[in-house]
Amino acid sequence: MSYGRNAEVVLFCSGLGGAAAYWAPQLEAFEKRFRLVTYDQRGTGADRSRLPEGYSIADMADEAAALLDQRNISSCHFVGHALGGAVGLEFARRHPGRLKRLAVVNGWARMDSHTERCFETRLAVLKHCGVTAYIRAQAIFLYPAAWASANAERLAIEDQEGVSHFQGVDNLHARLAALRAWDATAYLPEIRAEVLALAAKDDVLVPWTAASFLAGGLPRGRVTFLADGGHACTVTNPDASNVALLDFLAA
Repeated sequence: MSYGRNAEVVLFCSGLGGAAAYWAPQLEAFEKRFRLVTYDQRGTGADRSRLPEGYSIADMADEAAALLDQRNISSCHFVGHALGGAVGLEFARRHPGRLKRLAVVNGWARMDSHTERCFETRLAVLKHCGVTAYIRAQAIFLYPAAWASANAERLAIEDQEGVSHFQGVDNLHARLAALRAWDATAYLPEIRAEVLALAAKDDVLVPWTAASFLAGGLPRGRVTFLADGGHACTVTNPDASNVALLDFLAA
């Protein structure tokens, strides 16, 4: 979906869940300055495609480029969360002429061992306890405990929606396998776009040190930290997240 008609475009790319709706807390603040493009990634949300064998982050980056083609958009700023940040970095490598600036939110250049442990735990919950338990456990990794406690009713609704719109076990495994196999460290020095690594210090899924490592490996990388917000800081702390992202993209 596109919002606004300003000249510059911001393409938002979600994390493992893949849904466009993840970016709802950003739309009002961003559409005052930019034309916005959000989308359900292949195999998620309203897109019920079954993902092919060998599906990769590179495939996701090419799908983002094809989405721009469909809308006759030649270039964009790119904002990606976690897996979406990996897609953005791959987009920067594969389509450098189409990228203005890239913001990676709670992302990484290669998966940290702690993040790997978290994903293994989540997959074990899915395998042994089922989809509903997997969706309910997701909040533990996404949100700070105090925020989750204060928003219990909201999370109950999210749980219901998450179960009804679950992308399917096979697609989830395919997307996570693509993310686990992806490693950008070798090509970071080749990325010429300005890149912001935005990270919350209290993220329990991705250590904030991953943002420092990512920014340090880029020729034009910079890092900004939020004191709190957890992995889904754009949801739980939208004001601070939006200020940091807009300051970077509009500079």
